[in-house]
Amino acid sequence: MATIPWLVDVLRAAGIQVVVEGDWLNRGRPGSFDPIGVLWHHTAATSSATNPHPALNICINGRSDLPGPLCQALVDYHGVFHVISAGRCNHAGVSGGSGPIPAGDGNTLMIGWEIDYNGVDQRMTTAQYDAAVAATAAVLTRLGRDSSHARGHRETSTTGKIDPSFIDLDVMRSDVAAKMAGGGGGWTSIVDNATAGRFTASANWGVSTYSGQRYGADYRYADPVAASDAAWYRFAVPRTGNYRVEAWWPANSGYNAATPYVVATTTGNRTVYVDQRATGGQWRTLGTFTLPAGDANRVAVSRWSSAAGLVIADAVRLTEV
Repeated sequence: MATIPWLVDVLRAAGIQVVVEGDWLNRGRPGSFDPIGVLWHHTAATSSATNPHPALNICINGRSDLPGPLCQALVDYHGVFHVISAGRCNHAGVSGGSGPIPAGDGNTLMIGWEIDYNGVDQRMTTAQYDAAVAATAAVLTRLGRDSSHARGHRETSTTGKIDPSFIDLDVMRSDVAAKMAGGGGGWTSIVDNATAGRFTASANWGVSTYSGQRYGADYRYADPVAASDAAWYRFAVPRTGNYRVEAWWPANSGYNAATPYVVATTTGNRTVYVDQRATGGQWRTLGTFTLPAGDANRVAVSRWSSAAGLVIADAVRLTEV
């Protein structure tokens, strides 16, 4: 059975958080596997910050009518790649042909990502999209193929599949192409809670060195309240354009499950909620936003959360894309 044992290393080299699920190197379906592209799916399960990968077990073990594994990797609510198989998987069925992907056995021709969202009244998260774009770009580079070899299941299906819902697949390919061409390698800046002149917070925010997952020497914390009392990060954005916004926090079961990050964009403030009980000690993508040029407060951590647990403000990174 042919395999892609390089998958985990390629994903991690692209900056993607990877969780290896069991004996992934030896898990797979019998039959040929010589991939030339990447196929995107959605699982049809409803994921959430507290239940980020509800379809994982099915993707590993399959269903009564379709034996697993059902994809090479599942992308959870937070954008984490759960790598399931280095071999052939039951994800694509028969390909009717799309772009450079010919008609034939889709499971032979393509590596599959199952993105864990329901696709009916739930869209994929920004973290899922950004991680899937980065992973697709990295894998296609490894395969020696261009972005046209990234497809959605609804494009290759001969049975009327609709996945992945709520995304423009041409835009997806454009984003993959930009990433393959070095997109995201422009201006970048980090503001930590200890960065002089760049971080402001009221006296209600304490200082802690408790967690070893912190960025830098310490971090700030506060109780949630029904008022913003935001901790602000100031950036000198060089030009109006698209910027990836990432946050770093130490995770702890006593921290807040719905911490609001506020991004001041060209069209007003956008709020993204994160679960600071999990996925700490690393950069986590909040999304890509259009930011105006200038030196000003651009990202905030607000205390206005209905969830219990301390709200944490540690570090924020902006990267031009």
